[in-house]
Amino acid sequence: MPTVISASVAPRTGAEPRSPGPVPHPAQGKATEAGGGHPGSIYSAIISRNFPIIGVKEKTFEQLHKECLEKKVLYLDPEFPPDETSLFYSQKFPIQFIWKRPLEICENPRFIIGGANRTDICQGDLGDCWFLAAIACLTLNERLLFRVIPHDQSFTENYAGIFHFQFWRYGDWVDVVIDDCLPTYNNQLVFTKSNHLNEFWSALLEKAYAKLHGSYEALKGGNTTEAMEDFTGGVTEYFEIKDAPRDMYRIMRKAIERGSLMGCSIDDGTNMTYGTSPSGLNMGELIKRMVRNMDNLLLRDSDLIPRGSDDRPSRTIVPVQYETRMACGLVKGHAYSVTGLEEALFKGQRVKLVRLRNPWGQVEWSGSWSDSWKDWSFVDKDEKARLQHQVTEDGEFWMSYDDFISHFTKLEICNLTADALESDKLQTWTVSVNEGRWVRGCSAGGCRNFPDTFWTNPQYRLKLLEEDDDPDDSEVICSFLVALMQKNRRKDRKLGANLFTIGFAIYEHCLCSNLWLLLLFLFKVPKEAHGHLCPQMHGNKQHLQKDFFLYNASRARSKTYINMREVSQRFRLPPSEYVIVPSTYEPHQEGEFILRVFSEKRNLSEEVENTISVDRPVKKKKPKMPEDSSQGFSQDGCCSRRKPALAKHCAGGDLFLKLYQHLQGRCCYYSLLQARAQIQRGPS
Repeated sequence: MPTVISASVAPRTGAEPRSPGPVPHPAQGKATEAGGGHPGSIYSAIISRNFPIIGVKEKTFEQLHKECLEKKVLYLDPEFPPDETSLFYSQKFPIQFIWKRPLEICENPRFIIGGANRTDICQGDLGDCWFLAAIACLTLNERLLFRVIPHDQSFTENYAGIFHFQFWRYGDWVDVVIDDCLPTYNNQLVFTKSNHLNEFWSALLEKAYAKLHGSYEALKGGNTTEAMEDFTGGVTEYFEIKDAPRDMYRIMRKAIERGSLMGCSIDDGTNMTYGTSPSGLNMGELIKRMVRNMDNLLLRDSDLIPRGSDDRPSRTIVPVQYETRMACGLVKGHAYSVTGLEEALFKGQRVKLVRLRNPWGQVEWSGSWSDSWKDWSFVDKDEKARLQHQVTEDGEFWMSYDDFISHFTKLEICNLTADALESDKLQTWTVSVNEGRWVRGCSAGGCRNFPDTFWTNPQYRLKLLEEDDDPDDSEVICSFLVALMQKNRRKDRKLGANLFTIGFAIYEHCLCSNLWLLLLFLFKVPKEAHGHLCPQMHGNKQHLQKDFFLYNASRARSKTYINMREVSQRFRLPPSEYVIVPSTYEPHQEGEFILRVFSEKRNLSEEVENTISVDRPVKKKKPKMPEDSSQGFSQDGCCSRRKPALAKHCAGGDLFLKLYQHLQGRCCYYSLLQARAQIQRGPS
């Protein structure tokens, strides 16, 4: 198992300290699904942030390395052995791979030659271009790269056949230790390789990532941002530029100020995302292609294109994208990095500019503000020199923000946490991390379409305490990101685990106002009953019950329920107390998750006390009309069949009348009388 780095090596990401204690696993060996082994066994839906658990037999990289040097042996990893169990799990591969160490593959093997860069990455015969695209992006930031790839590893000094890499894993940075045995065929690497025949950092990094997920096959199909988050601990935002928020440029500017990684692309109509391998390619088809590629090794080198820098052919089984160059010089189906934002004076007007980089170089934008732009003469000489000085290499160029939003279709921002940035000069997010689980019969309530069980989902209270400090925005508003990530689904594919369809909703926690108090006074409800009738009063931390969700609309929610590892979204809400309810789309689905809240200012996120006492699954009840929907359906939402909810009535002279009618229409009057009578009778 990966060894968790101590806090002195990898600072925490805002989570609370851990206390020892194992997380219970279900029966039947499904390690990804939380919950008891029997229907009556109920575990809490909240998983506390405890100190990392390190088994007695586990040893750190330093200990293992030292032992190998003392015994003069090469390390052999017992947890990820050089055999078929580390390769594929769905079916047996018809070709026998030979596992070799770099010293057996070539003379003078090197870990890194002349610095790690994008040209060191050539995809092999595995559908993990999403992972390799993330590595290519990571090489643009050397400090982040060497957080993942620790220094002082080589095949010469103190070589013992052991290497290690560090990944962010659900709130912790973990150290993954591997041996350097790599699968080969005809003395060539089968999977990722470098353009330099004797360079191996990218192949070993891929192996460590495969070990993290259980096998090489587990890496088949994915999204670049999944790996990028594992490399940085950040959270990714997706923007369809045609539907971009009005403050998109401000969002991009703040991302640059925080050192975030940004990428953009132009759709080519294939419905593929840059760095995404088609998951529809089953393992049988993949194996056939791999066999065909293995046979191609018998061909002459001249028959295989393109070539690496050392004339060794590099093969790609699943293309990253179908790339099409446009007349303006941009490439469809290709990813660009956003490297800077500026404003420049042109003909008396301030123009917003975006600096981009084509990771593959050379092919550049040819429109306004490009290197060959004919109107540079209208730009002040000093301004021109300043802008052109910032464009340091081929493949990097300027374009106006207006041209940017008219040509590009997608923008992805990987927001980094303070421990990843490690710089006092950059603004950082305030990050809150909570872990939890959906347990069948206890806390796996599904979405709002299932009102009988939705309230049983885990709940997390969010206090927005400070408004944004933005001189250009007069609104009293708090900006924050919510990211819901399901855990271990890729690793346990071999156990039949697939990604759940997930999402979340946000409810205001302190809706009670003087109007509520007036109504309670009119009904002569004693004060001791107020908290029971309206649990959101007075900062109550109790689990919100079913009635609350029947009579209150969400203030915000994820755009859709979708079967991705993580669902994230940016929100702007006024300072207040809120409750976040993460859920799967369908009820009774068991799994673990991590909920992160990134905010610009000091805010607080914490779990709500769980007082659910359900000990068996509730019979699934299909709603008459769907309210929430998964991707591909409209999510017009929570209250399409209800009268306007209390959260919507926040102003107007007839507010009291509407509130009274709403309560009366929902039989709340009866509930109030019942509660009053119960209190007058006293405890039975």
